Amino acid sequence: MKFSNELLKTLPVLLGSLLLPSPVCAALEHMFLYFPDAAMVMTPASMGLEFEDVSFRASDGTRLHGWYLPGEKGQPLVLFCHGNAGNISHRVDNLRLLRKLGLAVFIFDYRGYGQSEGRATETGTYDDMRGALNWLQEKGWTPEKMIYFGRSLGAGVALQLALESPPAGLVLESPFTSIEAIGKHHYPLLWMLAGWALDARYANIAKIDQLKAPLLIFHGEQDKIIPQQMGRELFERAPQPKQFYAIPQAGHNDSYDAGGEKYWQKWRDFVQKIAI
Repeated sequence: MKFSNELLKTLPVLLGSLLLPSPVCAALEHMFLYFPDAAMVMTPASMGLEFEDVSFRASDGTRLHGWYLPGEKGQPLVLFCHGNAGNISHRVDNLRLLRKLGLAVFIFDYRGYGQSEGRATETGTYDDMRGALNWLQEKGWTPEKMIYFGRSLGAGVALQLALESPPAGLVLESPFTSIEAIGKHHYPLLWMLAGWALDARYANIAKIDQLKAPLLIFHGEQDKIIPQQMGRELFERAPQPKQFYAIPQAGHNDSYDAGGEKYWQKWRDFVQKIAI
């Protein structure tokens, strides 16, 4: 997850938002939370990966873009929800490593990211995830043969779908308890003054006890964006079966690099334990 370095400069805007109409207040989310990039820097083909370029619709009809990478027969599919910055083209190396496990992968851009139309909102990202699931089901995949994988902001998106359509397993990486908790942690004064103006809540801590799927959480011990304590709070609230893997040298964005082979072994073990 990325946060703007200019937040302190927005204090006059935030104070002014107390008197401004809701569309202006909603725009503040794009100062704090969503950092889309339209430019596609590479594709899976850049790393020699077979893939299908996919155009599909969110559950509310918004046109979205994603990539489907086929996997080995009998292996589950990873439905990948990325973080709040960039687009899917910035995750190609991660796709390569997931494919090395034999897993099929479907990754998509939220509305307003990459080649996807629209503008991101919390409810919109949920509709985007539902649309991704609908596309996969039309292709013959069922949630029982999928692992939902959410990193950072994507953890909230993946968790919501897991509650609605339970998968074979849920993997959360650098997850957060809520947008409110992050706001209070990093910018307590600004949050007190204008946090109410953000529509997005992603109240994961209030939802995770309803999960009905095996859970694996990764969290870097050096994460300065989302403190590892938030990941542990989610873990404590979640029902069994569940696993938590703390990565000593990892920050917020480098879990699979800093975690090395132990990180990928955790993935292998998790895949082997879930029944598909």
